[in-house]
Amino acid sequence: MHLPKYQTAFVKRPPIYYCNAASSTTAVPYLDKVDFMKLQNGSDIRGVAVPGVEGEPVTLTEPVTEAIAAAFSAWLSEKKKVDASKPLKVSVGHDSRISAQVLQDAVTRGVASAGLDVVQYGLASTPAMFNSTLTEDEAFLCPVDGAIMITASHLPYNRNGFKFFTNAGGLGKADIKNILERAVDIYNSFTDEGLMKSKRKASEFLKRVDYMTLYTSDLVKAVRKAAGNIEKPLEGFHIVVDAGNGAGGFFAEKVLQPLGAITSGSQFLEPDGMFPNHIPNPEDKTAMKAITQAVLENKADLGIIFDTDVDRSAVVDSTAREFNRNRLIALMSAIVLEEHPGTTIVTDSVTSDGLTTFIENKLGGKHHRFKRGYKNVIDEAVRLNSVGEESHLAIETSGHGALKENHWLDDGAYLMVKVLNKLASARASGIAGGSKVLTDLVEGLQEPRVAVELRLKIDQNHPDLKGGSFREYGEAVLKLLENHVESDPKLQKAPVNYEGVRVSGLGGWFLLRLSLHDPVLPLNIEASSHEDAVKLGLAVASAVKMYPALDTSALDKFLQTS
Repeated sequence: MHLPKYQTAFVKRPPIYYCNAASSTTAVPYLDKVDFMKLQNGSDIRGVAVPGVEGEPVTLTEPVTEAIAAAFSAWLSEKKKVDASKPLKVSVGHDSRISAQVLQDAVTRGVASAGLDVVQYGLASTPAMFNSTLTEDEAFLCPVDGAIMITASHLPYNRNGFKFFTNAGGLGKADIKNILERAVDIYNSFTDEGLMKSKRKASEFLKRVDYMTLYTSDLVKAVRKAAGNIEKPLEGFHIVVDAGNGAGGFFAEKVLQPLGAITSGSQFLEPDGMFPNHIPNPEDKTAMKAITQAVLENKADLGIIFDTDVDRSAVVDSTAREFNRNRLIALMSAIVLEEHPGTTIVTDSVTSDGLTTFIENKLGGKHHRFKRGYKNVIDEAVRLNSVGEESHLAIETSGHGALKENHWLDDGAYLMVKVLNKLASARASGIAGGSKVLTDLVEGLQEPRVAVELRLKIDQNHPDLKGGSFREYGEAVLKLLENHVESDPKLQKAPVNYEGVRVSGLGGWFLLRLSLHDPVLPLNIEASSHEDAVKLGLAVASAVKMYPALDTSALDKFLQTS
C-alpha cells in the first residue's frame, strides 16, 4: 500500500551516523558498554539518539535498539506461547523525530532476528500502535501480537525512545525492567555474523502497511455515529489544528475534513523532528499561545493541539480560552458524566481543589485524586472498576486522558473525538453557538488566580545525605513537613492523599511530592491571590530549611519577588 502524503513528508535532514554501528569485518568487542537499566523511564524507554548536544552522549545506538527489540520479542513470545506454525507479528511505528527511521530499521532487525514478523507503519501515533493489537482486519495484517512505538514525546530533538503494547495495553514498569535485563544478555552476545544475519532476516520478515488510514477512518465513523449517522456533522465548523510538526498532522486532512469541517489556518502539520516552531506539548505556554493566536487570526470556532505522538491534546474555544490541565479535565468530566452519571473521575495528584468541587458538587461525580504518572492514573481507574467502583475516565493534568470505552488507551485524538461528538450532537439537536457548548460545560469551575510549580532539587553529592539515597532524603523532608503541618492550626492535611504532602489553608493549597524518577521535590502551589500563595510558600520554606542538601533557590526566588 502507498503511504499517504503526511507519512512521506519528512523534512530532509542530514543522515545520522553512529560510530559504533556494526560492520561486516569487525569483531564485536568494539561495541560500547551500556547501562541498559538507565534507559528505563517508568513504563517507557528513553535515551539520547542523536549526537551533537554537549554532555549528552548517544545511548540509544542501533545495536542497543536492536537488542531491546529482540528482548521485547523474546518477552512477547513467552507471554503469547508461540505456535511454531504461525509466527507472531509486531507492528512498528514512529513519530517525526530525525532519528526515527534509523531506529525503525534497527527495531525491525531486532524483531526479525527473534523470528517474528514485522509490520512497519511509518509515521504513526502512539494510540494507533496500541489500536493495531485490537483491530481485526486481515487486509491490514491485524491484529498484531505486539506493537512498538518509537517516540520520546515532547523531549528535545536529540532524544528518542520506545513504548510497547499488547492487546492488554501498555507494558508496565516491571515488564520494561524485564525487557532491559534480557537486552543486556542479547547485546553482550552479539556477534558480527549474527548482526549481519539479522539484516538479511529483516528484509525477509518485513511488510509495510498504511495502518493510519484505517485508524483515522474509525475516528471519523465514531463522530458520524454520535451525530446520528450524518455524513458531514461538522459542516460549517472552522477548526484549526496545531500538530507542532509532530505526528498529528493527519487529524486535519484525515479526520476533520471528511466530517465537513473547514481546516484553513491549521499549522505545523508537516512532520519535522527539529520542532522549529514550538515544542509539541499542550502544557507548554509557547505552544498554547501559538494555537490561541491561530484561532483568533482565523476567526475559528475551535483550535486543537497535539503533542508529538498524539497521546495528549488540548482545545481552545472561539474566544481563545484554553482547555488544558484542570480545565480540560473539567470538560472531559462533564462530557463523561453526562453519559455515566455518578461515575468516578481518576486524576493525578496536582489537580486543583476547585476541580474537586466542580466534579462532585456541580457534576454529581466523584473525584479520586491519585498519583502523578499517566500509567498510575489509568491503572488506578482499572483497579477501581475491578473492586466495584465504576470509573469511566482517567486523566492527568499533562493531557493524558483514557476512557473505559476506548480500552483505557490514553489517546489524544480520541479525546478530541469526544469533544467533536459534543459539537456535532449539539448541532444535530439544533443548538447553535459553535464552541460555546463546550465553554458552557465548564461554567462554575473555580480556578486559582495563582498557580506555580517550583522544583526543589536534592544535591546527591551533599554530605548531609550521609551515603543514603536521594529517595530516602526526600522522604525525610516530606515527613518533617507533615509534622510541621500537623502543629499549625491554619493548615489542614488532605484526609485522603496518595502522594507527597497535600495541604489546604491560607486561601489555597500546596503539594510537595518526590519525583517519580529524579532527585527533585516538585512543589505545587495554588491560591486565590499572590499574597496567599506566598503564605503557603513560607509555610513550606520554614519546615524544609533544616535540610541543607535541598536546593530551595526556586522557592526563595518566588518568595523574594513578592
